[in-house]
Amino acid sequence: MQRGALLDAARSLLSEGGTEALTFPALAERTGLARSSVYEYFRSRAAVVEELCAVDFPVWAAEIEGAMERADSPEAKVEAYVRSQLGLVGDRRHRAVVAISAGELDAGAREKIRAAHGGLIEMIVEALAALGQEQPRLAAMLLQGVVDAAVRRIELGAAEDPEVITETALAIALRGVRG
Repeated sequence: MQRGALLDAARSLLSEGGTEALTFPALAERTGLARSSVYEYFRSRAAVVEELCAVDFPVWAAEIEGAMERADSPEAKVEAYVRSQLGLVGDRRHRAVVAISAGELDAGAREKIRAAHGGLIEMIVEALAALGQEQPRLAAMLLQGVVDAAVRRIELGAAEDPEVITETALAIALRGVRG
């Protein structure tokens, strides 16, 4: 129960104030625990982020996979893949993990995050093959790059409306750069 409260407090701190806001004293204050108690659950900020990823990423992946399963054509699966990922950008669980740069994580945590993202890429390979991609895994990695760029653009509060960013990323995914 307290581990969950700490993770929820960490999500809030990260989404409100970024990396600098995630401190053990702040976690203790948010949860009403003593700072020494926080150390009983997590050894470092990177450990907190690693656990957030371990808890939240499967939820995101299930949402994306569910959207893709409801789609009835390869094009609709690509659309569901792009839209559902970009729809998660406003979710505070997503903002929390994005707030921490990969450089602050140890090699094990970075590898877990890479593996989780690899699972996302695997979700779309079959649809891309059905669309005639000769290199569907490569196409999936490049498509994820478009999605990641759109995520960063939305997260940065770009001048464009998030819906415009989503529609543009989707147009690139489905029709290429010709528009």
